[in-house]
Amino acid sequence: MHQYHIAVIVGSLREASLNRKLADAMAEMAPLDFIFKQINIGDLPLYNQDADAHPSEPVKRLKADIKASQGLLFVTPEYNRSIPGVLKNAIDHASRPYGDSAWQGKPAGVIGVSIGAIGTALAQQHLRNILAYLDVPTLGQPEAFIHLIEGFFDEDGKVNPGSKKFIQTWMDSYVAWVRTYAV
Repeated sequence: MHQYHIAVIVGSLREASLNRKLADAMAEMAPLDFIFKQINIGDLPLYNQDADAHPSEPVKRLKADIKASQGLLFVTPEYNRSIPGVLKNAIDHASRPYGDSAWQGKPAGVIGVSIGAIGTALAQQHLRNILAYLDVPTLGQPEAFIHLIEGFFDEDGKVNPGSKKFIQTWMDSYVAWVRTYAV
């Protein structure tokens, strides 16, 4: 059986991150041939072009993990109507130096959960703009701007049955997307 290794980039460093919880729950909804690995972005130095010629070990690890994957899953909160700085920092590191982007051609999905009424709609749009520039084919539909309501996650961290159907539909579309575009 062919396996698809998916690099999961959670845009939050918080230990009790809702988006990390969502990423964990979603990984359980995928078929068995999809292997999800959350990529550590918390130890990356701030991006500085002067370091492109001699990247740190965390940057080398980040790029290697992305290059070894057949797909990307971005699960991010929204900070001040955009993506978190830690996520942008990781994107910048893995896209540099110019001409050596680890992101290029990797099929991606973008999703997120927030307590805000519009979920992560604006963060996702900003992220999609960045990914388009980086030549990352990104799943367009269905969109999922998840507004966290009480009971969305059960005590075991699983998505409640009513919301699970929606998330499963998104996951099924994502899986088909990766299978179509993975190189």
